[in-house]
Amino acid sequence: MEYRLLGRSGLKVSTITMGTMTFGGVGWAKTVGDLGVKEAKKLVDMCVDAGVNLLDTADVYSQGASEEILGEIIGGQRKNGVLIATKARFPMGPGVNDAGSSRQHLIQACEASLKRMKTDVIDLYQLHEWDGQTPLEETMEALDTLVRQGKVRYIGCSNFSGWHIMKALGVSERDKRERFVSQQIHYTLEARDAENELVPISIDQGLGILVWSPIAGGLLSGKHRRNQATPEGTRQFAGWTEPPIRDENRLWNIVDALVEIAEGRGVSAAQVALAWLIGRKGVTSVIIGGRTKAQFKDNLASAELKLTDEERKRLDDVSLQPLMYPYWHQRNTASDRLSEADLALIGPYLTK
Repeated sequence: MEYRLLGRSGLKVSTITMGTMTFGGVGWAKTVGDLGVKEAKKLVDMCVDAGVNLLDTADVYSQGASEEILGEIIGGQRKNGVLIATKARFPMGPGVNDAGSSRQHLIQACEASLKRMKTDVIDLYQLHEWDGQTPLEETMEALDTLVRQGKVRYIGCSNFSGWHIMKALGVSERDKRERFVSQQIHYTLEARDAENELVPISIDQGLGILVWSPIAGGLLSGKHRRNQATPEGTRQFAGWTEPPIRDENRLWNIVDALVEIAEGRGVSAAQVALAWLIGRKGVTSVIIGGRTKAQFKDNLASAELKLTDEERKRLDDVSLQPLMYPYWHQRNTASDRLSEADLALIGPYLTK
């Protein structure tokens, strides 16, 4: 297992993170999984034994049950240097202040998460989603307070747009508050939208990238094929709608390439998709989830899979999306003065 620095921090995390959305099975999360403590512990032990040192959850996963199960498994122990990441922002009760990124909600949510996970500190505390109604000054001050109180060690965000991140970093710098060390985003061969702004921002501003749903909810696993019925037992069969598929033919072209490369290497398509991501500029760790040991065993093997330049180029080419404005204009007129962050997006288009 390889370990990488998480953004502009001294914290090293494994290139594979264990996701725990399948723990609990309460409410909407039942579609994803309903593992109890006994089943979940086997999977946690398996991942930790493989070298995974970061476990990611959120208070909203099964309305706190995922955190509670994680607390039963590792709370108060923290063996092998295991790190815990969780998130807050979504509704956790019926009250008008039971959601959002206000000081009121974040401090209340953090204390509740600590209690559920039976721990004194959260290693990475993330804003789960943007809150456009709470002033960022209030949000960043609340996060800063939690760090200074010793309840949180590092802070990050998830599902922010580029300008949201830059505004938050600006507030942190101006007010001398703790700054984000990472962002958790959706980024796959099928959905490369993050390359427009989020990946370049991470490179330029020193943010780590954690990728959620790195095989697109199973769409890139090789189980789903062109002109075939959706397999039973999958998220899509159960009606899962993330990510949205805007170009189905492009999706199947990507899957075809993944399967062909996988068959040539004697591995799964999921491993190839994960290895592609782990090797992308700016990516720190990919978050894998599942319900069975077989799923985790397969995904964990991607940490050791090194794709050839030819394999990467094939995947890059089949999944490349058209350049949006102003990037196509920058490609045409500014290619003589592009930074490393600029080239993370525009570089592949300079020869086209």
